Amino acid sequence: MKFGTKAVHAGVEPDPSTGAIMTPIFQTSTYVQEEPAKHKGYAYARGANPTRNALQKSIAALENGKYALCFSSGMGATDTVIKLLNAGDEVITSNDLYGGSYRMFKRVYERLGIKFHFIDLTNATNINQYLSEKTRLIWLETPSNPLMNVIDIKACVDIAKTKNIRVAVDNTFASPYLQNPLDLGADMVMHSVTKYLSGHSDVIMGALVTNDEKLYQELAFIQNSCGAVPGPQDCFLVLRGIKTLHLRMERHCLNGRKIAEFLAAHPKVGKVYWPGFTTHPNHAVAKKQMRDFGGMLSFTLKDDDLQKAFTLMKSVNLFSLAESLGGVESLINHPASMTHASIPREERLKNGLVDSLIRLSIGIEDADDLVADLEQALAKT
Repeated sequence: MKFGTKAVHAGVEPDPSTGAIMTPIFQTSTYVQEEPAKHKGYAYARGANPTRNALQKSIAALENGKYALCFSSGMGATDTVIKLLNAGDEVITSNDLYGGSYRMFKRVYERLGIKFHFIDLTNATNINQYLSEKTRLIWLETPSNPLMNVIDIKACVDIAKTKNIRVAVDNTFASPYLQNPLDLGADMVMHSVTKYLSGHSDVIMGALVTNDEKLYQELAFIQNSCGAVPGPQDCFLVLRGIKTLHLRMERHCLNGRKIAEFLAAHPKVGKVYWPGFTTHPNHAVAKKQMRDFGGMLSFTLKDDDLQKAFTLMKSVNLFSLAESLGGVESLINHPASMTHASIPREERLKNGLVDSLIRLSIGIEDADDLVADLEQALAKT
């Protein structure tokens, strides 16, 4: 079954009681049981809900996975993965990472005895010098937020498997439409479902997908025990959003390319970070493991002037200044003060995240209108 067909049909069946083509919203906290300890697969909604189950089947199918779990947020999903570890365990991850992930790793789990190595993973062989008998997990984010670095998933997996180390991939920026890490050997895929999967800026949710039944059971136990589950209304909205994922992603990619090429040719723009350029350091890897290059990009102004960057962000009309990404509307973001403010400035600068960097989430509007909006805003800088 091809992706567009899966997006519309996977995990969704007509409701047996009514024939409703859309999965009903099972807005209930508990389920009547036939007798003690005997029920029809549902006992209490923290453990399972029919609307959530349909969504989980859909997301698993999109990632070519067997099992999926949905969470109350992407950070709830990430948190569940880290709870697989014990004090003394070590994690290798990227030095260009979503600020919320960095904050959780450094300020929550390091004080509980888990050690994180934040390194340059654009060259997978860098992993080797940080491997130890305590390494339990490699956490990848590709393309990365916000510098659009691309990591060779299969190369990292090949190294990890020699030491029986699990690999988890944050696939939020790519979405299952562009990239399927499980097919490249990853053990787990994480999504901030809030972003492209939902696609309409009206849901907070996360998801994990795996092909490993034992790992799935471990993750499900933690989820049920700790309770980071989404409500059925949100699951319904995401099921609806997924039906147009392939259509939306096609437009995100087309618009992203047009905006990236416009910015790269503009005399006031310095560097544009977008993996579709042949000059991108890991363009060949992106071309190999992705089907297209997405609608996320970042850029700097030629003189790297923070005040001019602020002026630009205040001058746009169609781009909304906001956190998050992946919705139908275009967003503009200042990582240093917004999504990545929790990362110390010296760490940001060391990794190339300068104060004037601007991140764009390109929506599905007409690309000519988006170009015109950026052009008039750049004229005011």
